[in-house]
Amino acid sequence: MTTGPLIACHECDLLQRETPLPPNGVLRCCRCGAELYRSHPDSLDRALSFTLTSIVLFAVANAYPVVGLAVNGDLVQTTLIGAVRVLYRDGMWPLAGLVFATTLLMPAMQMTAMAYLLVPLRLNRVPYRADLVFRVLHMAQPWGMTEVLILGLLVALVKLAHIASVVPGVALWSFGALMLLLAAASAAFDPRELWARISHGGHGAGPEAGGATALPSPNAAACGWMVCHSCGLMSKPAAHAHEASCPRCGAQLHFRKPDSIARTWAFLIAAMVLYVPANVLPVMNTSSLFGSEKDTIMSGVVYLWTSGSWPLAVIVFIASIAVPMLKIIALVFLTVSTQFHSRWQPEQRTRVYRLVELVGRWSMLDIYVITMLVALVQFNALATIQAGPAAIAFGAVVVLTMFAAMSFDPRLIWDLAEKNHGHAA
Repeated sequence: MTTGPLIACHECDLLQRETPLPPNGVLRCCRCGAELYRSHPDSLDRALSFTLTSIVLFAVANAYPVVGLAVNGDLVQTTLIGAVRVLYRDGMWPLAGLVFATTLLMPAMQMTAMAYLLVPLRLNRVPYRADLVFRVLHMAQPWGMTEVLILGLLVALVKLAHIASVVPGVALWSFGALMLLLAAASAAFDPRELWARISHGGHGAGPEAGGATALPSPNAAACGWMVCHSCGLMSKPAAHAHEASCPRCGAQLHFRKPDSIARTWAFLIAAMVLYVPANVLPVMNTSSLFGSEKDTIMSGVVYLWTSGSWPLAVIVFIASIAVPMLKIIALVFLTVSTQFHSRWQPEQRTRVYRLVELVGRWSMLDIYVITMLVALVQFNALATIQAGPAAIAFGAVVVLTMFAAMSFDPRLIWDLAEKNHGHAA
């Protein structure tokens, strides 16, 4: 009978045993279907090579113009940091900060942290304060949105092509390659192998339990174990303690996320309030020789559709209008059903939560489109574009819904099912 270390699912808290996997194999939770871990051949070496190449491309992408706009012999070009500077100069500093954080700061932190951890290991040394750097990496990963930026740049190019001649820059191709390399580095990186190499066996696996040992509950929390959401380690806190620190990476541990329902509601209510001005107020103000025009998010979708770019119109509509609204509805459904102890289909509700986490970042698409248009359409008396107040409201909706998803604890969905199972037994 299998006597491997125990692990707990981070989405339903079910205790399971580690199982040897074939190369590129995936182990999923037998109850909710969440991915527990993968088998990555040469994980750390591949992740290091992708990361070092990404750092070089990141430097190139930010040193050269992303795109240029040629009008009457004049060429207006911008780098990504130059576009952020234009937003800041126009008084849209919240938007400038959001774009800077998600396209420059967080990807840079992600690459730097990964290189910091992997280079010493490649030289057979343990990185100093690996616990702190690993937590920085885990924090930065959800907020680096290079792939969304690329799609936003493509939509911006289509819109700009109706204004003047578009000249793609070196940085555009560099960002495209960077997107692929960052995805490859994240896919190759295996935290389990990282900690096995760092700890040389210490805190490298979950608690052992013999095959014949009966557990008091299949639920980790009910057995007194806390699961680290950063590194995945299970550890036992002091008696009667409701929080602790992970002995491996130092992250804060809780049996369940503190005040999960209340914090999710707070973020959701704020997002619902801001969703209205985000769709009603102008997201862009265009001034030209023929007057001024104010565009909402929906009018931008209509413009793409009527200009013949209907595939992009569908993408923008889904990312900027449908996804934020459906994400709010889905989170309200999950929060209400959990708060009222619903027993309805915990597997399906967990899948809904997983989908919400997956698609939320793509709502940033319209923010990046606006950033490029504002930076490039600066022809003084001929035409200028400025970001409108709806852009700030929309950016806040995206951030608030991401925080709401992060605050919600999907393990609460399964707690009632676990209690019912215990009563039935």
